[in-house]
Amino acid sequence: MPIIDISIAEGRSPEQLRALIDGVHRVAEETVDAAPENITVLIREVPHEHWARTNVTIAERNASK
Repeated sequence: MPIIDISIAEGRSPEQLRALIDGVHRVAEETVDAAPENITVLIREVPHEHWARTNVTIAERNASK
């Protein structure tokens, strides 16, 4: 019973998120032989102000471009 929890920076379209869910779901079926009804995919969209790498948020990085 895989629970796949994905954190991603906000800004993707609903179509992109749906494609991500579909792709991850299919890979779980194929690689770990999970039954489709037992696969849960969670996507957490994180605001750019709440995601930082090297002490710089995505928002700050985007503002400096």
